[in-house]
Amino acid sequence: MSLSPDEYPLFPLSTVLYPGGTLALRIFEPRYLTMIRDCARDSRPFGVTLLLRGSDENQTSSALAIGTLAQIVDFYTLPDGLLGIRALGGRRFHVDQARARDDGLLIGKLTLWEDEPSQELPPEYSLLARLAQGLVENLIEGAPAPTKAELDDATWISFRLAELLPFSLGEKQQLLELTDANERLQRVVDALPRFRSDAEPE
Repeated sequence: MSLSPDEYPLFPLSTVLYPGGTLALRIFEPRYLTMIRDCARDSRPFGVTLLLRGSDENQTSSALAIGTLAQIVDFYTLPDGLLGIRALGGRRFHVDQARARDDGLLIGKLTLWEDEPSQELPPEYSLLARLAQGLVENLIEGAPAPTKAELDDATWISFRLAELLPFSLGEKQQLLELTDANERLQRVVDALPRFRSDAEPE
């Protein structure tokens, strides 16, 4: 895979990956098997973008322009014999240009965003740290317990809550595109009553 330094393979998916998030995938299409092989050989991440529902036939235009780099950290064989991978979310990016190779794999020319800096969790959001801890421990298989530094970090907490709470894909994409952790946390706080009511029995 001969790419310029600002080019990365793109994998449009019906999911939103956040910095520090975990992504587990079944790989079976030849173009993506080749992509994974090349990324692993070159220790190069690939870009994950949200694929708009029902538009798989025209991925170049339907893959949203802001996504997250995914670094492969593990390979395994699934019970059905297919390749499974686990990847971690890295820096966010903007797709400036995209082209499709002959095999259909999208290659994007990306502008990488700077990492969102850590910042102290404001006291008014302190209960969200406990919520994030519980979600990580209960919903991410094999995840290490959050560290004190992570639970004190508004950026880390805001990304984990955006990742693990049942927001719609459109909402998750909006939360990914925000660049202020406190604004992301306030969006979470505003949505919590809705999630509680969704969970109540009829």
